[in-house]
Amino acid sequence: MIIKKAEFIVSNSTWQKCPKHNMPEYAFIGRSNVGKSSLINKLTKQKDLAKTSSKPGKTLLINHFLINSEWYLVDLPGYGYAKISKEGRDKLEKMIKGYVLSRNELINLFVLIDSRLEPQKIDLEFIEFLGVNGIPFSIIFTKVDKLSNNQRNNNIEAYKEKLNEQWEELPKIFITSAETGDGCEDVLDYIESINQSLVNSNN
Repeated sequence: MIIKKAEFIVSNSTWQKCPKHNMPEYAFIGRSNVGKSSLINKLTKQKDLAKTSSKPGKTLLINHFLINSEWYLVDLPGYGYAKISKEGRDKLEKMIKGYVLSRNELINLFVLIDSRLEPQKIDLEFIEFLGVNGIPFSIIFTKVDKLSNNQRNNNIEAYKEKLNEQWEELPKIFITSAETGDGCEDVLDYIESINQSLVNSNN
């Protein structure tokens, strides 16, 4: 897929206020500082589409971007951000879960995981929450340019082993770098293949 046009549409604090339309939505989520905004900018080839920050917790709203006038990319707040009040964390959790569980337009949730880290409890718990609720999702490992191939493979295999304890079948997995662009085409081609199957099923 080639992205010819990517435009910011709206930010909202609850899923109920999100745009009404009949296009598919693909949402991106991950732990704070996982490199989500950088990856979105790389996917869309726009340097400042999603606001990046050296400080985690920059995204605090549900952000909708219209891609090629055909589908929406949704940038969700990061989960597990510790440096805000408990009330603030509870509000973010409610916002995220409301969107994920109630948004009919959501076709696939991309869960971003930092490839430099060993399996994190918070990521595994969020993935389990998706499984329990039957939410279609894929996993994107980020920042692979920061590791040797050996380290990267070991970390990803460790995640797969952890997931295999709970899952009979693993979700689709992508390995990416916002720095080099590795894996970005694979993510976009996956979205395009789902969009095409949706078109075919509606004809």
